[in-house]
Amino acid sequence: MPAPLIGVLLQLSALALFVCMDSLVKALTAHYAVPQLMWARFLFSLLAAGLFIRLTTGHLPWRSRAPGLQAIRSLLLAGCNLMFSNALAVVPLADCTAIGFASPLFTVALARFWLKEKVSARRWAGVIIGLLGVVIALRPPFLFGGEPLPPEALLPLGTAVLFAVYQILTRKLAAIDNPHTTILHTGLAASLVTSLALPMVWAAPPAADWALLVALGALGGAGHGLLVLAFARAPASLLSPLSYSQLVWAMLAGVVVFGDWPRPVALLGMAIIVGGGILVALPERQRPGTAGH
Repeated sequence: MPAPLIGVLLQLSALALFVCMDSLVKALTAHYAVPQLMWARFLFSLLAAGLFIRLTTGHLPWRSRAPGLQAIRSLLLAGCNLMFSNALAVVPLADCTAIGFASPLFTVALARFWLKEKVSARRWAGVIIGLLGVVIALRPPFLFGGEPLPPEALLPLGTAVLFAVYQILTRKLAAIDNPHTTILHTGLAASLVTSLALPMVWAAPPAADWALLVALGALGGAGHGLLVLAFARAPASLLSPLSYSQLVWAMLAGVVVFGDWPRPVALLGMAIIVGGGILVALPERQRPGTAGH
């Protein structure tokens, strides 16, 4: 199987796990502070990743050739989780996910200017259309009237910016470190930082909730592990737009788990976002004589 196709399949699998994790976070925010949930998410994902790599490879490749970049990448992910989890506490899952889909659009732009990946005019058009969809999904009252989303709805937009940089660093580190090293470092700095905040927000979980906290970390660790493996096999500008498939699962989870039915305006914004994503994701046509260049 070609490496880019493997990357696509790994990316799609990671996205399904992320929806499960987001749904669990939204449910748990009713009982626990976000920093405590983040601590569990990063610590248990780190332990799960370490155990899996140790059992499958026989060693733990902790040593990184770029420890600073690895720490920055981990802390960026912590920032993403902090903003997105706070938004999930008050904003429907599908709305948070839709607004967060500005991230692939930012990633395409960063891939062009940072990684020097070629981005066509059609993909730039998709970026612009997708951002228009994000604006509609935010439902500003000066455009649509009625009750707007709460201010927390802007937090996923901040998440989108940080996650775009996170994905670019993931792609950059794929050429520097072993993927297993990057997987191990994904939760390392974030675990240390969230542990510092834990004494201020700690609420003792009952036995049943410990299982949910462990599951939270396992889902996050597995998802980002697959993400690292995907970016090691395919370019960022190809993989990032596939994130739009996550929107379908987020809508279904919102309806089935939380009873949140998307509003018509939100659906319109989501459809435009997906349309922009399709423009970005379509493969480029090679001109005659350019193959192999």
